[in-house]
Formats: sequence, structure tokens, C-alpha cells
Amino acid sequence: MTIRLFIDGAAGTTGLEIRERLQGREEFDLIVLGDAERKDETARRDAIHAADIAILCLPDEAAKEAVKLAEGSDTRIIDASSAHRVADGWTYGFPELIGHDAIANARFVSNPGCYPTGFLALVAPLVRAGRLPENWAYTVNAVSGFSGGGNALIDRFDTEPDIAFRAYGLSLGHKHLAEMQRYAGLKHAPVFSPAVIPAHRGMIVDVPLSLDVIGGEGSQTLRDELTATYANSRVVKVNSEPASELLLRKSAEPWDGMELFVFGSPDDSQARLVAHLDNLGKGASGAAIQNLNIMCGLPETTGLRL
Repeated sequence: MTIRLFIDGAAGTTGLEIRERLQGREEFDLIVLGDAERKDETARRDAIHAADIAILCLPDEAAKEAVKLAEGSDTRIIDASSAHRVADGWTYGFPELIGHDAIANARFVSNPGCYPTGFLALVAPLVRAGRLPENWAYTVNAVSGFSGGGNALIDRFDTEPDIAFRAYGLSLGHKHLAEMQRYAGLKHAPVFSPAVIPAHRGMIVDVPLSLDVIGGEGSQTLRDELTATYANSRVVKVNSEPASELLLRKSAEPWDGMELFVFGSPDDSQARLVAHLDNLGKGASGAAIQNLNIMCGLPETTGLRL
């Protein structure tokens, strides 16, 4: 029996990449609305109610409205927006941290943000295991491809080709902070410094640590803990090989994995925890497909670009 699937917001960047990953997937019967129907509330409501699962690729307020449209149905929902990531009744869609069973049995699943995916993959297991303190004010330095900003930012980089680096979130109130703090189990929100570079996709998330100040474990112990955490994952890998540089390439192809690194100073007084991922892959569309597979009882990596 095929699974009826509706993507609300299928014409956006995340929605288009989800559809690409679903090509040739005979397990799903995709409900598609025409251009005139995509913004029609009645047509969207009918599509949501007809679906077994709906994936929301919408701005936050529109995602909340879509959930209201689902009232009275049994439709399960994956929300790719940030509207429900810390909301009651929603399961956070990070199976490597939250647990596959929790997602498999959930009706409402909220996809993690792209930056929090990298930060949480690094920090949450270490805090949970007592390798890093929960009461430290962590900092996060991160760069992303401009596709993470949606169509408006994509258009800006197309029309202003001289942009080499765009720092933002300078008011220190980024919407990703709540999920970073909650799912890492921290007493303080991290200080977050995001930026965008002139590449379509790709992301580096960097968490610097003064180990001699915060009392954390040595870099090898941190690496070993992360290695054990993701030992059975086909999506998240911990790199044990030394690296002199990490690169984001303008020509990068879609990728749904994530690679983690732990770099330590010679005296082990400092470390950098670094995540490399695709902001449109494990940071968005790939994560939605992974959660969809789990919710449908399918192998979680089916259709993923690994």
C-alpha cells in the first residue's frame, strides 16, 4: 500500500529538494496542487486531510496555519519550519539524539534547524555524558551557503555578486537559540555568530572550547565519546583523521550526511568541535526524508544522498 504524501510549500527551496529525493520512490503517492491551488486554503486543507503524512516547507506563521488546517484529520506532520521545534506535543526530529522510536511513533515531528543540527550533534552527547558542563556559556561560530536564507537571500546573492561574507544575527536573538539550549541541556543559551558565504550550499559549525577553563575532558576523550554516540549511524560520522583545513566548495553536490571533528591544541588546553554538513541536506530536506522514512517504517537512509 502506498503512502499518500503532501508537501505544503513544495515550490520553495526545501520543498523542491525533498521532491528531488522522492523521485522514483514507489512507496509514496504524492499529492500535488497546481499553481492556482497552492495558496488556496480550501485546496490545501483538502490535500492535508487526504494525506497520510504532510511535510510543511513554509514560513513559521504559515506552518502554524497549516497545522490548524489539519485539525479533524489523522494526518501526521513533519514541519521543516522553526515554528514547533520547542512546542509542546511535538517530537524533535533528530533521531540520532532523540531516538528513532520516538520519531517512529510520533504524529507531529519538527525538523531541526540547520545550525542547531551541527551544534547539537557536537555538544548534546558530551553534555549528556558529563564530558562538558551544562552551565557553561558556549559560543558557536558558523557559516552557511546562502540557500539557507530562502528565495530572498538567494536573489540577493544573485543580484549583488560582490558579497563575499555576510554576518547576521547581530542582535543576538536568533530563533535557533531556543532549540540549541533545550536539546543540548544547557542552562544558558549559547552566543551564536552565524554568517553566509557566496556558495549555494554547505555549512561549517564551530564550537571553540577552553578546556582548562571549563573543566571539560581532553580532546581525545571528547572524540571517543562522539565516536561511541554515532557508532551505528549511517548518516553522522566522526572523523578521526587529522585535517589541516576544512573547505566548502561552490560546486558542492547535495549531501545528506554530517561529519564531525574534534581538534585539540598540543597541550590539550583548547579544543574546537566542528560539524560539516549541507544546510539543505541533513540541515533541511535530507533530515525531512530521514524522518519520513522512520515514520513510515522504512530504512532510514532510503533516498538519502550519502
